[in-house]
Amino acid sequence: HTLRRAVDELINEGRLLRRQGKGTQVLQRPLVYPLQADSAYSESLAALGLRTEARLLERRQLSASAEEARHLQLAEGAALIELSTLRLLDGEPVSLIRHRYCASHAERLADYQGGSLRRYLGERGLPLTRRFSLIGARLADRDEAAQLLMPLRMPLLSVFTLSCDAAGRPVEIALSASRSDRFQYQVAT
Repeated sequence: HTLRRAVDELINEGRLLRRQGKGTQVLQRPLVYPLQADSAYSESLAALGLRTEARLLERRQLSASAEEARHLQLAEGAALIELSTLRLLDGEPVSLIRHRYCASHAERLADYQGGSLRRYLGERGLPLTRRFSLIGARLADRDEAAQLLMPLRMPLLSVFTLSCDAAGRPVEIALSASRSDRFQYQVAT
C-alpha cells in the first residue's frame, strides 16, 4: 500500500498520469516561459538550454475581423497575411502560433521560411515589443491535437498577443495554442 500511496501522491502533484486501460506515465515538468515586453519565444526557450525550432506550416491572406482591425488600427476587412507556425522544443511539438500582419508587410515577410519571426523581423529593421497578452485555456480541436501529439480532452493554453514596432504602432497579432502540460507562463510586473 505504501507504493500505491506514493504513486497517488505523484499523480496529485501532476508528475504522473494514470489512464484506465493504458497504465501510468511520467509527465515532464512544465517549462516556465517568462512573458515580458521584449521576450521572444525561441530566444527565451533556447536560453533554458532547449533546442527550438519553428516550422512554417502555412502562409495565407485573410480579411481582418472587427477585433483584429481595432487592435492593428486598420479598417475592418483590411487584408492581412497570416503565417502559421509549429513550435518544437527538443523535437517535440508544443505550440501552434498564427501570426497576423497588415498586408503592407507582405514584401518584408515574403522570404520567411521558418525560425524565430521576431529575429527575422528584427534583422529586417522591424523589431517588435509585446504591448499585451491575454492568457486563457480551451480544448484543442482535432487538427491541433494531432499536430501537437496530444489527447483531444487535454486543455491548451491560449495566448492572444499584440506586438508593436519601436514607434508604438501595432504590427502583429499572435494567437498561440500551447500544450498545457508543457507550459507555465510567468508574468513580470
